[in-house]
Amino acid sequence: MPESLKNIIRDVPDFPKKGILFKDITTLLKDPVSFQRTVDLMSHRYVGKHVDVVVGIEARGFIVGAALAYKLGAGVILVRKPGKLPHKTHKASYKLEYGEDSLEIHQDAISPGQKDAISPGQNVVIADDVLATGGTVSAVISLIEKMGGRIVECAFLSEIEALNGRNKIKSHPVFSLIKF
Repeated sequence: MPESLKNIIRDVPDFPKKGILFKDITTLLKDPVSFQRTVDLMSHRYVGKHVDVVVGIEARGFIVGAALAYKLGAGVILVRKPGKLPHKTHKASYKLEYGEDSLEIHQDAISPGQKDAISPGQNVVIADDVLATGGTVSAVISLIEKMGGRIVECAFLSEIEALNGRNKIKSHPVFSLIKF
């Protein structure tokens, strides 16, 4: 079944810059049957694993993360580019296959004793659309661990295996529904 989903994802050459072959998941997201199948297949892995929150990585990871959280009855935490979150944040920088960037998370997203916040030690699934070089998810892992979250798994809709992103995050379980 993931193979049929794989065929729906569109390749966009030279985006966001020359030499990059971008895997565009919007073609999968706009098809309700494919999107539901994707969310069902990904969320099924975490049934009974007591996932407290799903951390969605900007921007397409928000879609994957929110859908997983809904299916699991878990909360959603957003990790965003600098300056996009309205409250105090922790920041982590990382390298991309085409440059450098940073991500931020609210300082109180993972803290004890606050209503609607997660406590250290809660079970976290990190969700994003694609695992490429592993730089982005490595930065998110460092943020979650700094705040005391327990990472159940890093979940990706797709993975570009030739970029060896798994090697950067081998200390944590990784799941990719579709592999390129």
